[in-house]
Amino acid sequence: MLTVYGIKNCNKIRDTLKWFDEREADYQFVDLKKQPMSREELFELVSKVGLDVLVNRRGMKWRQLGLAGKEISDEELFDLLHEHQTMITRPLITKDEAVMVGYDENSFERFLD
Repeated sequence: MLTVYGIKNCNKIRDTLKWFDEREADYQFVDLKKQPMSREELFELVSKVGLDVLVNRRGMKWRQLGLAGKEISDEELFDLLHEHQTMITRPLITKDEAVMVGYDENSFERFLD
């Protein structure tokens, strides 16, 4: 099963869901504001793709928290990401054991196959 993680009011998420809908892809959407991931779920994703891939360092939440230019350990960054899951780069898509991060229609096509 294809799972798309994000927040409903994000333009990239709206575009992603529209793209999948147009192709009649079978997916489920998880709104991270309403259903945040457990530490274990987040840790599993981090172990597959890494914190650097998952954390959106250009996003609004990163700026709001004043994290630019600060030295943050991986443990601290993981804790922040778990607490503020809107910092996750969107879309975050999983299919079985595979994980895809970011909006790229060509990659969506390959990911579905």
